[in-house]
Amino acid sequence: MNIFWFIPTHGDSRYLGTSKGARQVDHAYMKQIAVTVDHLGYAGVLIPTGRSCEDPWITAASLIDATKQLKFLVALRPGITTASLAARMAATFDRLSNGRILLNLVTGGDEQELKGDGLYEDHSTRYQTASEYVKIWREILTRSHTGESFTFHGERLSVDDAKLLYPPVQKPYPPLWFGGSSDAATELAAEQVDTYLTWGEPPAAVKEKIEHLRAKAAAKGRTLNYGIRLHVIVRENNEQAWAAADELIQYLDDETIAAAQKKFAQMDSVGQQRMAALHGGRKDQLEVSPNLWAGIGLVRGGAGTALVGDPETVAARIQEYADLGIDTFIFSGYPHLEESIRFAELVFPLLPLKTREKLAQPHLTGPFGEIIANNYVPEVKQPRKVVKESV
Repeated sequence: MNIFWFIPTHGDSRYLGTSKGARQVDHAYMKQIAVTVDHLGYAGVLIPTGRSCEDPWITAASLIDATKQLKFLVALRPGITTASLAARMAATFDRLSNGRILLNLVTGGDEQELKGDGLYEDHSTRYQTASEYVKIWREILTRSHTGESFTFHGERLSVDDAKLLYPPVQKPYPPLWFGGSSDAATELAAEQVDTYLTWGEPPAAVKEKIEHLRAKAAAKGRTLNYGIRLHVIVRENNEQAWAAADELIQYLDDETIAAAQKKFAQMDSVGQQRMAALHGGRKDQLEVSPNLWAGIGLVRGGAGTALVGDPETVAARIQEYADLGIDTFIFSGYPHLEESIRFAELVFPLLPLKTREKLAQPHLTGPFGEIIANNYVPEVKQPRKVVKESV
């Protein structure tokens, strides 16, 4: 099981839909999060992409030297960058980071935003472009290890004698991730990507997706890895966790929710449509599956659900998804710095992770926790048992 976190390049806050409790996302803050999750033993971070975000490639590159083991899941954008340029960028990043880049294929779901980036393609055409883009990208990187060039002429894209002189560290190419719920998306995933990433739908829906992808991939002689993108709200007990969920959206008014949902409805992303359908824009039906809360999706595009509960409950829900075949979990929480620490401290020890050993610092000796009265080392105490006296 691999646990990733999230770099909030589109902003961070204690509350959704308001500037109250908001914080500015600058390089110092992003570096704080990256260094923290790297130290805690998270396997990687997802860096989002789109008009609302700082550029993911520049952000990720700026964090290479600040981190040691952390991997960066960075976006490939068919139609916005060329496949050859993206292959060269991926190889360079992989070399400079010593094999710490992962690529997330993002076709986009908002035609209005894509037009602002100079891409005038409908949903179907974008996937035709993406399919050829990925083929070119993969072949250039794969052939770079032997010095071969690649020529391709497709319906949407073409290259002649494309060649990469500096191969990536990871062979044959840095792993390629992708998430999409339409028929065109699942066809592309089954044929070309390495890890299929779903948003946090209820387990039954995720199971159906995975079974569908497995069958499609098997028909092509391939197997895929599977990941899931979720938020998380974990506290010492369930009551505190659900109270924190309510606090997160306490300043959301109906007008703000309606405006957000109207915008999401204009998108052609099937995944976004599935997220919106979980709650229907209503605040009174947000627990869409046991401990799966859709409140974030009221105003946030993309992944809109969170696991909510005490550590044992959250760990059990994670295992429920793992039992379906999910091996990578990409989490986030508000604010992202503090929640990354809270989640690691409370939930990591309950999961099948190598990071459990790192959290315990087995190679260090000495006391853990703050020394009491400058003299006494804090002890690990078991909860007191309440014994009723006989009367």
